[in-house]
Formats: sequence, C-alpha cells, structure tokens
Amino acid sequence: MTALPHQPFWIPENAPPDSFPAVEQALNEPNGLLAIGGDLSAERLFYAYRHGIFPWFSDGQPILWWSPDPRAVLVPDEMHISRSLRKTLRNGAHSVTVNQAFTEVIDGCAAPRAADDGTWITGSMRAAYMALHRKGQAHSVECWRDGELAGGLYGVVIGTVFFGESMFSRLRDGSKVALAHLCSLGFDLIDCQLPNPHLQRLGASEIPRQEYIALLDRYCLGTTPALAHAPEAEV
Repeated sequence: MTALPHQPFWIPENAPPDSFPAVEQALNEPNGLLAIGGDLSAERLFYAYRHGIFPWFSDGQPILWWSPDPRAVLVPDEMHISRSLRKTLRNGAHSVTVNQAFTEVIDGCAAPRAADDGTWITGSMRAAYMALHRKGQAHSVECWRDGELAGGLYGVVIGTVFFGESMFSRLRDGSKVALAHLCSLGFDLIDCQLPNPHLQRLGASEIPRQEYIALLDRYCLGTTPALAHAPEAEV
C-alpha cells in the first residue's frame, strides 16, 4: 500500500490553547504549514508564538498555522542602515512613538498594497491582535512626520523577542525609521517569519528552525524591555 502524504494537523475550535503538534511535523511543501483550525484566542496565539508558530491565512480559508524552516530573523545590532536612511534619521524630520496609535498601524498594514488586491489581515486577525494589545502582549511602533502617520509596524512581544507581524509606509522611509527605533529598544531578536528582499536589504537573515527554537527558549525567558503601553479601546 502506498503511504498517504503527510497532512497538516487539525485543531478543533474548542481544543486547549497548547493543542499543536511538534514543529518538526510541519510540511516541507508548502514550507512550514503545521496545522489547520482552532481559534485566535489570546491564549492560543501566545502559546503559538512562544513555540515558533504563527497564523497566516486569507478570507475564506480556515486558520492556517505555520512554522517554516528556515526562519527569517533580524538581530537588532545587525540592522543594515543605508546612507540615505542614516541621513533621514539624522535630519530630525520624523518622530517615533510606541503604542500610541496601534489601531492606525494595524489598519495601515491591512490596507491593500499596490502590488496586490487584498490583505491577509482579516477582520478576525485584526480583532485578535487588538485583544493582544489590550493585554499588553502586542505593541506598535509609529513614525510621524508633520503630525501625520508616515509608517509603522506591530508585533507580539515575549521576553526579549519581538515577533514582527507587519509594517507599512505612507511616506518614504516611514517603516524603516520605525524599525530602526525598534532595534534600539533592547530586544535580542526580531522574528521576521518569512524572508523577502526588503527585509533582507535591512539585514534579516535565515536560520534553521531548530536554531530559532533554541533562541526562543533562551530569549523568551528574558525581561521585556520597557515599552510605553496605553491599550486602546476596541474599535
């Protein structure tokens, strides 16, 4: 009898938050698909991130959970700051805040980009990260110019790991200025999930999943850098 191909693990919606298989069971194709189903409760999301798993799916799909190998990460001290970005940071035209406009940042990240027609930040995903923000587990970094939001990023924080979810720019260098500020806050590791040319130009690299999990086991136990946090009302 021919063996059936490995299939992603199915998580019932009412399953406990830790109901994930070992990340080594993730598929090779598509790279990292580990499980399907469950919910986006704060408890399940927190457990998932702590163990190297993140949700990524589109409208009309069930919740898909991923743990790719290799993993894209950015070591803050290794961020590549180009000459033009260094000039932008020096000229003082931008200001940066933390957790002062989480809703605006996640909505900016969810807005359709020029290269595509939709967004993976569905209504359920937005609500889930808003809930994490109210619990002090999701944070945003905002870049402002002349009182207007020029760009920003948001993600989940555990220990000294910032699990980046998304970033956007409305004005040139908006997201890069936000990222440079994030790299100055005292985190040991920024999870970038999957590589792309933009992040690689900024210094992101790929490491084996096993090495990534070992880093989580080390850094997620660290003391979280002080972050201003004023949770917003649900919108």
